Amino acid sequence: MNKIIAQSIYDDLKKVIVNPKCELDYNNMYELIIAVILSAQCTDKRVNIVTKQLFLKYPTVQDLAQADIFDVISIIKPLGFFNMKAKNIIACANDIVANYNGQVPNDMEELIKLHGVGRKTASVVLAEGYKMPAIAVDTHVNRVSNRIGLSNSQNVLDTEMMLKKWYKKEDWANVHSTLLLYGRYYCTAHKPQCHSCLIKDRCKYYNENSK
Repeated sequence: MNKIIAQSIYDDLKKVIVNPKCELDYNNMYELIIAVILSAQCTDKRVNIVTKQLFLKYPTVQDLAQADIFDVISIIKPLGFFNMKAKNIIACANDIVANYNGQVPNDMEELIKLHGVGRKTASVVLAEGYKMPAIAVDTHVNRVSNRIGLSNSQNVLDTEMMLKKWYKKEDWANVHSTLLLYGRYYCTAHKPQCHSCLIKDRCKYYNENSK
């Protein structure tokens, strides 16, 4: 792999994933960070159903910070891991209110201090919410990157660093969204659509498994 091939891969994937957008519904930074926390090991579609009710009852970060945990659990129960997620989003809301005057921070180091926020969630908030250069590596991004040959590690931080090496800083956010959506709908975990893939000639996975 080199930068020329990496760029050609991204250019072709953009022909399939046109104008990639976050599929979580949100209206402000508070809603975005809570939705991303809830999306762990869950589909965006299901999260959107739950957050519609959650944000109707708790429209501000201050409201969620004062929420009854059992009420929050009853709302987010369809998502799975609901006990942990309820605890985390209430604690996260309290962190934001107590330490950041009710405003979601726009700095990686500050974001990962929040309960329930790891590097991936922080990167989504920075890239999607604040339009800052960041690459969030979830299971889709990591799988696609390793299949293609853009990375060679199951460690998401290693994959993030490799992707940042291949692509220009101003493209990082869109690279993340493009790889994520391509993994979600085309280069799926099971039965990837290799036969119609525009980059199969440059894909490590295809070349190793098509013989």
